Amino acid sequence: MQSELLRIIDAISRDRNIEKDVVVEDLEQAMVTAVRKTYGQEDDVQVAIDRLTGEIHATRAGAPIEMRELGRIAAQTCKQVMIQRFRDAERGSIYQEFVEKRGTIITGTVSRVDGGALVVNVGRAEAFLPKGEQIPGETHQPGERIRAMVLDVREAPHQVKIILSRSHPDLIKRLFEQEVPEVSERVIEIKALAREAGYRTKVAVASIDSKVDAVGACVGVRGSRIKNIVEELGGEKIDIVRWNESSQILITNALRPAEVQDIALCFELGRATAVVPEDQLSLAIGKRGQNVRLAARLTGWDIDILTPKEYNEGLERLEKTVKMVEGIDPVLIEKLSLLGLVSVVDVEAVGTEPLVNELGITDELAKRIVESCGVEAKKVQEEMALKKAAKAAEAAAAAEAASEGGGEGAVAEGETGPTAEETTEPAAGGVFDPGGNGAIDSSGVATAVADGDEPQRGAVDAPVASSQEQAVEGNDRQAREQPIQ
Repeated sequence: MQSELLRIIDAISRDRNIEKDVVVEDLEQAMVTAVRKTYGQEDDVQVAIDRLTGEIHATRAGAPIEMRELGRIAAQTCKQVMIQRFRDAERGSIYQEFVEKRGTIITGTVSRVDGGALVVNVGRAEAFLPKGEQIPGETHQPGERIRAMVLDVREAPHQVKIILSRSHPDLIKRLFEQEVPEVSERVIEIKALAREAGYRTKVAVASIDSKVDAVGACVGVRGSRIKNIVEELGGEKIDIVRWNESSQILITNALRPAEVQDIALCFELGRATAVVPEDQLSLAIGKRGQNVRLAARLTGWDIDILTPKEYNEGLERLEKTVKMVEGIDPVLIEKLSLLGLVSVVDVEAVGTEPLVNELGITDELAKRIVESCGVEAKKVQEEMALKKAAKAAEAAAAAEAASEGGGEGAVAEGETGPTAEETTEPAAGGVFDPGGNGAIDSSGVATAVADGDEPQRGAVDAPVASSQEQAVEGNDRQAREQPIQ
């Protein structure tokens, strides 16, 4: 009997991952409850189980008790108490196990779909993958194996709530640690990361060993390493950017594949103005602004994209406006551009204090400069509003003409339109390997795409307004988000 009890205790400890001493203590407490249920709650009851022999010693008010004589009701009470205490102990064990796994990747099996969220079997517990933590466009079926990152672990009544994520940026870091040994060994460091789950991710990497090429190591031979990550994420595009401590160089790398001619940094506004050729504008902005948006998150700067024409027009207007202020030294105008102030809107936005501190001018002169730029900025706003209205009217007229004419661009019956190969432009600055899985351009920017997926790197779906329009409307085209640590 005693040896059988020890075998049962060992089995419970092993199956439920509970410490053996905890199982014994719970069993002793359950027996105490059963004895009190039989003899009364006020009695002094002691129960001890010998850890070596399994022998049970029970006393009531100092007198020995034979546990076999307690009867069926006491046995049932003991059973219920044991079950409850074992469940509590198991829940604590599960909580401790998954708290230690927070931020790591685990593999589970989808057991069911509950209102868009996935319930995932992860061994002794069930985890939840909320709809908002799934990659957009992904679908999963019961029985399917899935990999996700443990985002959070919470103790809830009667259960441990394990929250998983496949859309969190840290999932990318963990995948790189698994696929790239140099990352897990800390030879290569992921300095910053910006992600729009399901669409595109930019990763800035640096190597502490001059002999190790950070970008090349992350891509792998013929894209072998990055390919595995892309496939795990369902074809999400990944740009690997070479990190640089210089913000200007880093922003230039982050905006690839577009070629950047110049970068002006305004520390007061936390904004970088990037000048790109007219034919590179759509590449720099990206589809629905995605490329520049991710670059802004990656670098920690708000990024405004200008063509050379827009940039020069803004500077000329600023110079003309400031020259009209009495007491202005021509040298001050040049200093304004060195501060990253490239338009009248910028000067109005920074106010007088930076002008006084950086240019060494009086408060009165700084105030006159800001007021003059403010008046001119309103004119710019009105002009941009008129241009925007004119563009909208042209677009509406074109749409109406197309609908009345039956669509001049339609392909006639029996004819064929251009194929995808004929209409897709090659990626700028990169040479993709034959498998189409990864490339590194001359600046050290790598891009990975899924098999069979064309590397579309900057197409825009609609005409993009000039950066001056967007600066006036919100004084910033991009979201003010900090880089991920």
